[in-house]
Amino acid sequence: MPTRTDPSSGAARPAHAIAVLLAAVLWGTTGTVAHFAPAGASPLAIGLATFGIGGLVLAAISLRRVLAVLRRRAHLGWLLAGAVGVVLYPSAYYPSMTLAGVAVGNVVALGSGPIFAALLEWAVDRRRPDARWAIATGVAVVGIVLLSLGGHGGAAADPSAAPVGVGLALLAGFGYALYAFAGARLIAGGASATGAMGALFLTGGLACLAWLAIVGLGPLVSLPGAATVAYLALVPMALAYLLFGYALRALTSSSATTLALAEPVVATLLAVLVVGERPTAVGWTGLAVVAVGIALLAVPAPSRKVTLSRPRVGSGYNQARPEPTHGGASEHDRPGPPHEAPR
Repeated sequence: MPTRTDPSSGAARPAHAIAVLLAAVLWGTTGTVAHFAPAGASPLAIGLATFGIGGLVLAAISLRRVLAVLRRRAHLGWLLAGAVGVVLYPSAYYPSMTLAGVAVGNVVALGSGPIFAALLEWAVDRRRPDARWAIATGVAVVGIVLLSLGGHGGAAADPSAAPVGVGLALLAGFGYALYAFAGARLIAGGASATGAMGALFLTGGLACLAWLAIVGLGPLVSLPGAATVAYLALVPMALAYLLFGYALRALTSSSATTLALAEPVVATLLAVLVVGERPTAVGWTGLAVVAVGIALLAVPAPSRKVTLSRPRVGSGYNQARPEPTHGGASEHDRPGPPHEAPR
């Protein structure tokens, strides 16, 4: 596995690879845990509560840097755009898994995020995607179409609503790409990595909580409901981000991205083994085709640099997640190594 030795980060050790794998496993549990939320709990409320609470926790970790970003008027436009993405992602992601199934919702959101990221780069930066991206995107789109045409099998409570679930998963992928792209622009504008992403999560998290006050908690106002939200906000969101940030201090982003592909594998295995989903032959084919597209996007393209916030697969340029602090802010805060990209 290629690694990087860097004076500011130190040599990569097995612990760094284990940290990425553990983060990917934690991300892969979100759909299954949400599936077992109290009966009648709104998936929208689950998503809003998760990102509302988790966003505040992540912002608190680097509060000084977050406040520095919020004070600069020049950051306002991208801060608001990114906050929209932060709200959009959970608002679409969790309902998508209810309508289309845990495996389908997760894989479609994962596979489409880098596609939308590259389209944003093309539209805003005039950075045209390369041929590899076009091929990978075409492959992923074929897989998504297969999933939309019935690959959900018995995973969807209402098969007629499954295509809507796929559409919501695509919307979630766009939301991820939007807040990640906005974070990259803030970092390029002089903000620290942890400050930029913390400010986005704080602003978007507060908006999520405001919307949650309108939607209502419903059955989440119970011990099982509170436990569900606490796990999703503190473990797959806050803890996993810290683990990934720790890993990026020594691993190359191409290595981290490849290791993070464990996420959709874990999500699919849990959907089948724990939730009891049984994708049809079309579904397995669609999942496999999307996985091939994701793998193609994970191949590093060393000529371009973009920074994103989650260990998703690259848009064609492989954007890197900014490095969260662990136990306090780092004096060597940086956007992270080039080339990698969340959902």
